[in-house]
Amino acid sequence: MLFLGAQHRNMQSFSDEDASIETMSHCSGFSDPSSITEDGPEVDEEATQEDLEYKLKGLIDLTLDKSAKTRQSALEGLKNALSSKILYEFILERRMTLTDSIERCIKKGKSDEQRAAAGLACLLCVQLGSGIESEEIYKTLAPILKKILCDASASVQARQACATCLGVCCFIATDDITELYTTMECLENIFTKSYQNERNSNSISSTQNTVLHISALLAWTLLLTICPMNEVKKKLEMHLHKFPILLSCDDVNMRIAAGETLALLFELARETDGDFFYEDMELLTQKLKALATDGNKHRAKVDKRKQRSVFRDVLRAVEVKRNEQM
Repeated sequence: MLFLGAQHRNMQSFSDEDASIETMSHCSGFSDPSSITEDGPEVDEEATQEDLEYKLKGLIDLTLDKSAKTRQSALEGLKNALSSKILYEFILERRMTLTDSIERCIKKGKSDEQRAAAGLACLLCVQLGSGIESEEIYKTLAPILKKILCDASASVQARQACATCLGVCCFIATDDITELYTTMECLENIFTKSYQNERNSNSISSTQNTVLHISALLAWTLLLTICPMNEVKKKLEMHLHKFPILLSCDDVNMRIAAGETLALLFELARETDGDFFYEDMELLTQKLKALATDGNKHRAKVDKRKQRSVFRDVLRAVEVKRNEQM
C-alpha cells in the first residue's frame, strides 16, 4: 500500500513498461461489475468502497503519467469503474481534476488516448447528471471536442468519439440554447457530407468516414429530441427530404441510423403539424418495405436480420400518418 502511495511521487523513475504493468493491475479489477463488490454476507462494504476509491485515486494520478500507454490504460480503468458502479460523491469531489486530465489527454494524446478520454467525459456527465457540475465539464471540454471533430487531419476514431461525447454531454449538461444549436450545426457539417456521397455515384466515401458520419448523425438525432418546436420545424425543412437518400448507403449501420432518424422526424413532424403531409410517401414506404424484407444474397445474414428488424419498426412509425390520411 505504501508503494502505491509513493508511485505518484516517484512516477518519472518508472519505465514505460513498469508503469503500464502497474496500471493494468489496477485496471484489471474494473473489467466487470462483480469484481468491484462481491455477493455474500461477509463482505465489508465500507472496506470494499475504500479499496475501490484508493485504486481510483491511483488511476487518476496515472492519467498524468509521461507514458501514453499508461495514461490510456488509466483512462480505460476509470471508464470501466464508472460504467460499473455509481460513484457520484467520489466524482463530485474530483470532477475538476478529472476534467483537467481529460482535457490534457484529448489535446496532447493520440487517437486511442483521445478516444478513451472522450469516453470517460461521457461517463462523468452521466454519473453527475444534469446540473451545474456537468455544465462546467461540458463548457471546458466542448471547444476542444469540436476542434478535433472538425479537423480532417485528426484520426477518424478520435473524431468519432468526440462526436458521441458532444452529443451525450450536451444532451445532459447544457441549458444554453445557443450552445445546443452550435453543437448541432457542428455535427450537421459532418454527417451531411453523406448526402453528397450518396447523390454522387462517382464520389469516394471510405468506410471510416461513413463510421464518423454515423456517429455525428446519432449524436445530432439525440440533441434534436430536446430542441424547441420552432427549431424542430427548421430541421424538418432542412433534412426530412434528404434522409431517404441515406437509405441506399452500402453501410448497414448508416441505413439503420438514417431509418431511425426518419422515424423520429416523422414523429416530430406529426407533433408540430396535425396536417403534416409528406409528398414522396409512396416512394419512401416502398424503400422501407424493401429494407424490412431485404433478401439480398450479397449481404451478411447478421446485417440483414438486424436491418429487417429495425425497418419493420421504422415502417410502422412512418405509416401511422399515412394510414390516418388514407
